[in-house]
Amino acid sequence: MDSQLGLFSEDSHNSSPLAHRVRPETIEGFVGQFQIKRKLETLNLENLPHIVFFGPPGSGKTTLAHILATQSKLDLYSFNAVLGGVNDLRKVIATAMDNKLMGSKKSIIFIDEIHRFNKGQQDALLPHLEKGDFILFGATTENPNTTLNKAILSRVQRWRLDPLTIIEVEDLLERTCKNLNHSEIKKELITYIAQNANGDARFALNQLETLSQNIKIIKDLEIDEIIKKYFFDNRRYDKNSERHYDVISAFIKSVRGSDADSAILWLAVMLDGGEDIEFIARRLIILASEDIGNADPRALTIATDAHYAIKQIGMPEARIILAQATTYLARAPKSNASYLAINEALDFIKSNPTIEVPTHLRNHHPHKKNYKYPHSYPNHYVSQVYNNEGVKFYESSKLGYEKMQDDYLDRIK
Repeated sequence: MDSQLGLFSEDSHNSSPLAHRVRPETIEGFVGQFQIKRKLETLNLENLPHIVFFGPPGSGKTTLAHILATQSKLDLYSFNAVLGGVNDLRKVIATAMDNKLMGSKKSIIFIDEIHRFNKGQQDALLPHLEKGDFILFGATTENPNTTLNKAILSRVQRWRLDPLTIIEVEDLLERTCKNLNHSEIKKELITYIAQNANGDARFALNQLETLSQNIKIIKDLEIDEIIKKYFFDNRRYDKNSERHYDVISAFIKSVRGSDADSAILWLAVMLDGGEDIEFIARRLIILASEDIGNADPRALTIATDAHYAIKQIGMPEARIILAQATTYLARAPKSNASYLAINEALDFIKSNPTIEVPTHLRNHHPHKKNYKYPHSYPNHYVSQVYNNEGVKFYESSKLGYEKMQDDYLDRIK
């Protein structure tokens, strides 16, 4: 479950995680998310819409759903899209509908990780959303525009939550320490947690809880020693998440932009996150043709060789091969002339009738005797018509090997 925390009063379940114990029950205790608070100013609690809350972990999706349920005085039934199937979902829906019949009031069905729903589960919701049998709240770390079908999207509002700022996380931790009477936890540690939480309130509070559980030990330790012994990192990388696409995008754009250092940085992020090394290599092969092309024909060879090599070697040594290919491609001269040429040619083909082959180029035609064999002429070149359209698609970048080709063609002509 996601949590986002603020002003609070601890409940009696002291064995539960700190992040759960300090979960706010009112919007006044809800930290950050000012764009959401503006939405709440115009929200009619008597007629709640279907809402999908989307944002990174620890930004407050689940907390916000519970606060709205409390303020609207509606029962909330929780369902986890990872743990339950269609039959489990239908049981929850039946319970919510029975509750409506008995109390003449709708219930809220809160579906955590709603992006995990398959087509059958999403379809099971549609007739109930159409009739308004219950209010749907969903929470997802993914963009619902790409993970939910259009029929669902047309019936729900999408509320985006942002990562908390460092200042917001720091303020949250300081107030939590004050309420827990943990003045022994140094300000420097609070700041360190906030700076490394990636805007995730739950992670920050879990880290704070680790320190509070060891308060007697850490009070006599130096800051660096405490960080080394008791802190865990919060690097986020999920091969099935939106960040996966963001990072590979940054990687490719860094190579295309000839920034080898940034390209290596994003390669390291992917390798540290367990990204599929063949996926990375395949993208390099595409880039070698799309963005380098004939400015350096060796780039495609290096990329395909790297793809072959990593399949034979595997990790961790494959990182070296990928690093070599990445830095070579990043530092190579760039040309997208071939990429643009084929796209323009395909557009031309699609917008014109069948392109006829000139008769002297055909395989079997009386005019084939008029074909001029280039090798029979000086420089192995002779001017002749190769298409009747008079079109030009390829524009040299005049860089690297492409410039050498330009010079060569100018000489032989």
